[in-house]
Formats: sequence, C-alpha cells, structure tokens
Amino acid sequence: MEERERTDFIRDIINEDLKTGKFQGRVHTRFPPEPNGYLHIGHAKSICLNNGIAAEYGGKFNLRFDDTNPEKEEQEYVDSIVDDVRWLGGDFGERILFASDYFGKMYELAVQLIRKGKAYVCDLTAEQIRATRGTLTEPGTDSPFRNRTVEENLDLFARMRAGEFPNGGKTLRAKIDMASPNMNLRDPIMYRIVHERHHRQGDAWCIYPTYDWAHGLEDSFEGITHSICTLEFENHRPLYDWYLDELGVYHPQQIEFARLNLSYTVLSKRKLLRLVQEKHVAGWDDPRMPTIAGYRRRGYTPESIRAFCDIIGVAKRDTVIDVALLEYAVREDLNVRAPRAMAVLHPLKVVITNYPEGTSEECEAVNNPENEAAGTRRVPFGRELYIEQDDFREVPPPKYHRLSPGTEVRLKYAYIIKCHDVVKDAQGNVTEVRCTYDPESKSGMAGASRKVKATVHWVSARHAVSAPVRLYDRLFLKEDPDDTDEGQDFLSNLNPGSLTLLTGAKLEPMLAQAKEGERYQFERLGYFSADPKESAPGAPVFNRIVTLKDAWAKIEKKSGQP
Repeated sequence: MEERERTDFIRDIINEDLKTGKFQGRVHTRFPPEPNGYLHIGHAKSICLNNGIAAEYGGKFNLRFDDTNPEKEEQEYVDSIVDDVRWLGGDFGERILFASDYFGKMYELAVQLIRKGKAYVCDLTAEQIRATRGTLTEPGTDSPFRNRTVEENLDLFARMRAGEFPNGGKTLRAKIDMASPNMNLRDPIMYRIVHERHHRQGDAWCIYPTYDWAHGLEDSFEGITHSICTLEFENHRPLYDWYLDELGVYHPQQIEFARLNLSYTVLSKRKLLRLVQEKHVAGWDDPRMPTIAGYRRRGYTPESIRAFCDIIGVAKRDTVIDVALLEYAVREDLNVRAPRAMAVLHPLKVVITNYPEGTSEECEAVNNPENEAAGTRRVPFGRELYIEQDDFREVPPPKYHRLSPGTEVRLKYAYIIKCHDVVKDAQGNVTEVRCTYDPESKSGMAGASRKVKATVHWVSARHAVSAPVRLYDRLFLKEDPDDTDEGQDFLSNLNPGSLTLLTGAKLEPMLAQAKEGERYQFERLGYFSADPKESAPGAPVFNRIVTLKDAWAKIEKKSGQP
C-alpha cells in the first residue's frame, strides 16, 4: 500500500507501521463507548477519526461496548449508540461487540496473573486503598494482603466469583510497584465486587473488570492495531502495556489525541445526565443538547458533523473549539442541500389596496440558487400578505431601508410595493400596513429591472399555513459554563432564552407537507427542519437548526467580550 500524504501525527504513525510491517500491513480501529449515556459531539470526533482511518487504509472498524459497569448501563443507551454511530457513517458491518462477551476469557487471564504471582486479592476498602496509594511525591504503602500465597489468592478470587462476599468486600489488584512515579502502576484494581444485574449477562457475574484491565484485552482479542483514545489515558498506557506484556498476548498500540472541548457546551456525561434528570432539557435528544441524537433531531446532517471533525483535525494538546465553527460547518452543508421556502415568524398583515379583490396569482420562486438542478416552485400571491414585523417601521431609524410610510421595497419573487397608510389597535400598535403595488415590477417582467433598496420575504395570507416553530439558541450563556461564582455550578449559566416557541408563524403552503426530518432554508431567517418526533403528516413542527449568520458574534462584540 502506498504511503499517504502526511496529514497528522496519528497517520504518520500508521504510515510508519505500514512501512515496517508492524501489523502485517493491517489497520484495524475501534470505537469503544460505555453504554451509560447518549453519545455527544466529542464522541463524534473519535468516531470520525477511527472510522475514517479504517476507511482510508482499507482496514476494519469495530463498534465495541465497554459494558463493565452494570450500575450505570442500559439497553436504551446501547440502542441509541448503534443508531448514532451508523447515522454518522460508521462502517462497522456486523462487528457490534461487547466487553461482557469476553468476561470468561478475562477471568481466566486474571487467574493466570495470580498464578504468576502478579495479582492478589485485597481486603482493603476503596477508601483505604486511596489512602495508601501515596502522592505524586511520596510512594504508596503496601497492602497488608499483598503477600498472600498464590493458593490463597486463587481460592479467594474463586469465592469472589461465586458471590460469597458483599460489594466492596474484596478486590483483585495487580502486583506492580507501590513506589512507581506513575500512580496508575501502584497496584491498580483489576476486579471489584458488584452485585448488580447486567443488561446483557443478567446475574451471571458479580465481579466486574475495571476499564484498565479490560480495555487492552478487548483490543487484543479483536486484533486491533491502533487503539486510539483521548489524552486522559496517556498516563494509563504503561498499565495497558504491562498487562499485555505480562500475559504474553497480542499487543496493539495505544495512541492518544486531544479530546474535543467546545465553547458554550458541557460534554461531561455526568453533567448531561443531570440536565436530563433534573428536566432542564426535554431528554437526551433535546435539540439544545450536544448529543448526536440532539443534533440529529435539530436537523444537523452527518455530513456537516464529519466536515467539522475534518476541519478541527487531531492534535496532541487540549484546546477549546469555538462552537461557531460547528455552526459554520452546518451552514456550509445546508446552504447547498436545503431547498428554500418562505415563512413569516412574526406576522404583520399587508393589504395591497390597488390589487384586485378576490383574485390571486402565482410567482416563480427559486428552490436553491446554489443548485440549478433544484428547479423552481410556484408560490401563491394575493391582495393580503404577511411580512415580518421587523420589516416595517412607522418611524424608521437611521439607515433603515425596509418598509416604512412613503418607502418602497420589493417582495421577493413578486412586486415592488409602497406603503401609504397604517392601521393601529386601541393601544397604538400597528396591526396592518396598507400599500400599493407596481403591476409592471413583477420579477421576470420587463419592469422588474427597477431597483429599490430592500427586498423582503412574505407569504399570501389567504394561502398561508400555520405551524409551531421552535427557535433554539445556545444552552449556556458563558463560553465556559463552569465559570461560576463561588457556591454555584454550571447550571447557573443556563441560558433562559435557549428555547422560544412561536405559535403564530405563517408559512408558504407547500411546507404543510414537509416530512419528518426534512430541512429548509427559511429565506432571510435561517435553516429549519421538521421535527422527526413531533411532526405528523400535514402538521409539521419546525426546529431552527441554525441562523443564517453567527448572531452571537455581534452580541459578544457589543458586550466587549473577546
């Protein structure tokens, strides 16, 4: 296989391994999630990296569940993860694997370490183990049970397996070096007792392997070549290597990269779970959540997420990526693929007084100016229309070029109109704008070349359909949600305006038939999709995916924030 163009340090390692024949020319990666929550955008980076590398080098990609903690794992999470990885483009074929399927093999290998005198059963509690580990500058203290005989350890470990002891009563620890400068090598725990029903194994086991013991073995059993993980596991790599070397089994290579940190976002599963459990959001797939399920429901495309992951690349140092870059990737993708439509979210009625009563016509509208093959559609036009409230000012501010008394604007794909009067309610609010139109100015006609300073969108009042529209914004007000005052936590930075429900929006009639998940650009307003859970045939509910521009950039500039 010819060497690929140098792109990042991980691919450099793989290219060198292919040169030297380290893994017989194979490339085999995996994505190993814990089924204790829904996947988020940080996981998407790992999925795209591992699956992308396997695809580039003609290798294989496994989806493997690290289901070693029955207290926090659920089948719901397993199902959601399989669905999300597949949606994102993960090509794992039939290779949906589970750490729990290897429990028998892991147990036998643990027995092998005991026989070698490299593992022992310890009676210390979790608190006592922590207290005897030492510090970064002081060595740990040997457990009083460290020198049990092989026979005694084998007996106790078998009895642990048989369920004779309570939770926390005993652990199996590796016997390495309590004075090691790497804290992970100070006799780490391999097995703990957990009397809890497993989502796949039922009550077959009451001892469960720790991540460090299980992970390298899983990679070894599956023939993984490059075990790519995030930087927090860098200090765990010597333990990964120690276990495999002591057992004399096939040894993959662990490589660490910087995890994704995103501004205005929390990516801790514990915090995301709290948002769900305390009902700050409407579930793991709430469109404000940074979960893949949330992004899917909001209307993000897998292509846009993959493009984002490609833009940020991989590095060895942790950084915070501006969420605006993710939103940029979404806009760039939707600009090409999303058909256009007209919708008025905050309607103001316009009556064209010189337009014949009781009649209507059709205007030709472009479906997508970025895609000629998208063609055109017919949009009904009549005497009474709706425009956005912000597109009219009775007393216009400086440099305001939209509709106001005595001024003209073009109705997109239609005519030029001029305001001559307004109608107000008892409180003095403008409820209706009266205009005249220029019959010779329709788009496509000879007179359409006449220029005015502004173009606004509209819908025909007679033909408009109504639909709920949800405007989603960032879930947190601060770039770092953990930046709080003393005594507060990240929840104090929740954005109270992260969701606005509009019930009076008026849409062009074809949007009534929008199917679940279909995406549109509402002209001048942003990108929207029909909610896949709450939309019904003929009754869509629209979610705003992203605005047309980064509105937060203006807000931050005004507030003096960097």
